[in-house]
Amino acid sequence: MTDKKLQIIPLGGLGEFGMNMTAIRFGDDIIVIDSGMMFPDAELLGVDLVMPDLTYLKENQECVRALILTHGHEDHIGATPLFLSEIDVPVYGTDFTLALVDRRLEEYELAAEPRFVPIKPKQIVDIGPFKVEFIHVTHSIVSALALAITTPLGVVIHTGDYKVDPTPTDNELFDLHTLADYGKRGVLLLLSDSTNSDRPGYTQSERAVRPRMEEIFNRADRRVLVSCFSSSIHRIQLILDLSQEFNRRVAVVGRSMVAVTEIAHSLGLIEIPDGILLRPQDAMDLPPDKVTVLISGTQGEPMSALARVAVDNHKHVSVEQGDTVVLSSRIIPGNEKAIFRMIDHLSRRGADVLYGSMSPPLHVSGHASAEEMKLVLNLVRPRFFMPIHGEYRQLAKHARLAEHLRFAGLEDSFIMESGDVLEIDHHGARKAGKVTVGRVCIDSGSVDEVVEEMVIRDRRHLSEDGIVLPIIAINRQTGRIENPPEIVSRGFAVAEGDANFAEAARQIVIKTLESSNREEKTDWGVMKEKVRADLKRYIVKATARRPLIMPVILEV
Repeated sequence: MTDKKLQIIPLGGLGEFGMNMTAIRFGDDIIVIDSGMMFPDAELLGVDLVMPDLTYLKENQECVRALILTHGHEDHIGATPLFLSEIDVPVYGTDFTLALVDRRLEEYELAAEPRFVPIKPKQIVDIGPFKVEFIHVTHSIVSALALAITTPLGVVIHTGDYKVDPTPTDNELFDLHTLADYGKRGVLLLLSDSTNSDRPGYTQSERAVRPRMEEIFNRADRRVLVSCFSSSIHRIQLILDLSQEFNRRVAVVGRSMVAVTEIAHSLGLIEIPDGILLRPQDAMDLPPDKVTVLISGTQGEPMSALARVAVDNHKHVSVEQGDTVVLSSRIIPGNEKAIFRMIDHLSRRGADVLYGSMSPPLHVSGHASAEEMKLVLNLVRPRFFMPIHGEYRQLAKHARLAEHLRFAGLEDSFIMESGDVLEIDHHGARKAGKVTVGRVCIDSGSVDEVVEEMVIRDRRHLSEDGIVLPIIAINRQTGRIENPPEIVSRGFAVAEGDANFAEAARQIVIKTLESSNREEKTDWGVMKEKVRADLKRYIVKATARRPLIMPVILEV
């Protein structure tokens, strides 16, 4: 067997953020690590999700033995439905990670029931010629793992996403001992997370958030609304604990927040104090100083719970003068406009909005900084090193951090990009060509609606159903409609005999505008989404056609 070559093939996640997926091949056996997605850029109109191109795996389908998931973040599990719709293999992961995948799969119809294999840290499984040991690591989500993969040519360590948190809130320490043991015995290749390689020093512990949160609860004399990533189980536990300490009840608001909290509680990963939970519809009935609202929507997504609260359009919760709103998360690059617009709305309502960098912090990263990366490199002391997860500058920076290991047996570092093949045999390691990689654009969140080429998709859409442009002139100062909306359509065949379509569509737009409050009218993102959704509903019902609807709001 040992005359065969070991190939490491990143299919996503290198030279880009998100879509993390790596294939490891020995002879005719392939295991795949992670199956992540990324959210689309603004220019990818009509696209909901972006996933890795699976061409290489489909071409070698008979060789794929398993999908192994390191943890439950969307950039590591989000493409699993697409993967399983194409390739039916066992899926290995912790109970929590698999529960999050199962929740995603509810939105899709797969031909075969997924074959989940729950595993625990320290467990070892045999998959073809690979022996995989699961190693517990600390990260911003619970149940995160690194992998030690023993191959016929040597051990490959894949760190997954990690930081070295010396004081994790659940007291589950990073298993550095196991990493060090492998390091002593000899590691052929290290694949390590590069996300924060340009940050010097150490990433702060999750416990660093508590002093700031305590201070907020201590001085808040009205409602406290806290928004964090729904996967931040440690942060959710902290809010529950502090609410109990300060005699507040907690309303959990937002679909993802409710779903993930329920999953974590059912698996014993969150302790919910008795009697602390409050139904969202009762949140406004209690005295304001007795209520905490745990709410999703940290990134200002137009229809998220917090964005709707910000423009006073949430059916259960509203923000009033003197309330405190805490954004306990990082601002993901590209989302700044939407987030700051949401903060503006909340501030107009008289809320004290806390966000961004502070000391003590409101949020800490889940990724290792430079010193922790060096610690892992020093413990593992690999023969070859390949930085993963990050844009090219971060991979290059991480490779430079490993330079000092040249004296401790490191032969070479490889800065690769998605699609590059790293080949290892008895003679050493080298870059050996490329495989097909790329982006698959998914429309409407269904794996049946894969959009492989945006131009073709848009042309087909326009040629079949045309385009409808509702043009609305709104006064930015007053939020008033200056003229009746105009409905312009091109290539949209209205059902015969329905000459009143334009007038009916205009009335739908007017009704949407009239039912929106002044703040919503001055938030183009919210208004465009509302007009598009209402008009789409009417047109589909009236004509059974789905034209491309692009609301145009003119600021006057």
